[in-house]
Amino acid sequence: MSNKRKPFFEVGNMLSELEMYLRDVKEYDVVTLVGDGEPTLFEGLGDLIRGIKAITDKPVAVITNGALLYEKSVREDLCEAHIVLPSLDAYDERSFKSINRPYGTIRFDEVLDGLKKFSSQYRGQLWIEIMLVKGMNDSQKALEAFRRMLGEIKYEKVFINAPVRPPAESYVETPDDDVIEKFARGLNGYSINHLTESEFSSGIKDDFKAVISIIGRHPMNQHEISSFIKSRGGNPEEVLGRLGADETIDKLEYKGYVTYRMK
Repeated sequence: MSNKRKPFFEVGNMLSELEMYLRDVKEYDVVTLVGDGEPTLFEGLGDLIRGIKAITDKPVAVITNGALLYEKSVREDLCEAHIVLPSLDAYDERSFKSINRPYGTIRFDEVLDGLKKFSSQYRGQLWIEIMLVKGMNDSQKALEAFRRMLGEIKYEKVFINAPVRPPAESYVETPDDDVIEKFARGLNGYSINHLTESEFSSGIKDDFKAVISIIGRHPMNQHEISSFIKSRGGNPEEVLGRLGADETIDKLEYKGYVTYRMK
């Protein structure tokens, strides 16, 4: 774990890869920076966003846990994006430590203060995501605390989410649907239950290699993989068989289905 920003990759190489990829992509809505980890830890984030904006006229979005928003340089870099989607899963120090388990020196109050400062200077669209965990942040007390905090933040949308992929701990549970809907109504947000699963895409022609490329960045469950392969006219059973036999891939059973991700 770390809270130090570093130049993990060459910005020029990343932009060249994006340009090559976009040659074969005719339709897309947004270029989203997610990262295998936390994107704001990348020291060249601002340069990367500016470079992407020079390549395409599509919006650039950044999905972040928001933990480093207390740093001025992070806020300045994120101001370059058209859409920023930070997490706000906790409402006090205790819930912050329990749910997000941040780097030891990061404190909830400074993270929240950073989010407030960012929202006041940001001119793009700020979409906040709240991940509800049963018994941790889904109480009436939590709802009222979230409402107070959101009242001090300038944002366009708030999404009420819940664990849908295998969590880090087996004891993590998803709140009941009525609780999720209660939070959505109480915070004037969008419930994850009302959103459809996004489609995956890849410019890689080989089906197996395309899936490997995706799960290197984002886990996929068996149903998502089957739908993805079928949309390309391929054979889902063959690809799932190869994934099951590949020792470099984790196979995690959760909620009655198998999720695949790189080890």
